[in-house]
Amino acid sequence: MSKPLSSAHVSASPAPSFYKTWRAAGIWLGLGIGGFFDGIVLHQILQWHHLVSEVYPPTTLQNLKFNTLADGLFHAATWVFTLIGLVLLWRGTRGTHQPRPTLAFVGALLFGWGLFNVLEGTVSHQLLGLHHVRPGPDQLAYDLGFLVWGAAMLVTGGLLMRGEKRSGTL
Repeated sequence: MSKPLSSAHVSASPAPSFYKTWRAAGIWLGLGIGGFFDGIVLHQILQWHHLVSEVYPPTTLQNLKFNTLADGLFHAATWVFTLIGLVLLWRGTRGTHQPRPTLAFVGALLFGWGLFNVLEGTVSHQLLGLHHVRPGPDQLAYDLGFLVWGAAMLVTGGLLMRGEKRSGTL
């Protein structure tokens, strides 16, 4: 059984490491959420693409199996991102009664999700050509929309994190 915290354990000014842990947790969780959204919505529900569908078109059973395996490995990676975020979040809540940086945490989630979109959209869609958001005649518009959406989340997330820092709670 743990001892109750005395007022000496609660500092008036939160330690910078407390907020760094929360920010890192939010970014990792945002990366995981972005990956899960992409995999669940775009790969499975809408079935617009698979992870390597441009290189291995899912027009044969063998290619479909390979794409399904690649999607599974992709989901495993996003699960690891989410797990890292949860561990950091847990570490950031143990043994402290600091005020929780809600806006900064939401900003970190958005930043992580936006980071996922920008990295995945730049590397997988444009540089490596593994797949496109929605293949077909308007694929560049969908790819650019994915990047703009990611950039908007990056900027909004960064502003939210920075705004909380300016208000003195981060």
